[in-house]
Amino acid sequence: MNALLTVMLAVQMISALAMVALILVQHGKGADMGAAFGSGGSGSLFGASGSANFLSRTTAVLATVFFASTLMLAYFGSARPVASSGSVLENPALTAPVPVAPLPIEAASGAAQIPAK
Repeated sequence: MNALLTVMLAVQMISALAMVALILVQHGKGADMGAAFGSGGSGSLFGASGSANFLSRTTAVLATVFFASTLMLAYFGSARPVASSGSVLENPALTAPVPVAPLPIEAASGAAQIPAK
């Protein structure tokens, strides 16, 4: 089970890094907007670019792999038994705290409250 989690985590990290790299390499749709207003390089303002190219399809596949691996890691992370690591934060207290009786307050004289030099 631990090996499966390691493999899923590696797949998620590789797909995330590859997706970031592909998104940064791609050419945006709005980049040719200036050409539509004067130089006539584009057919329409936000016109269809035809079918999706290789980079956009690869990005979509990597996004699907990333979300699938995220869901699998979340499922396996919540389904595994909790092993005690000795942390106080992981193990809630099993018993209610014992109430402590307040100390009696004695009336002190005015002279006892003055600090000595």
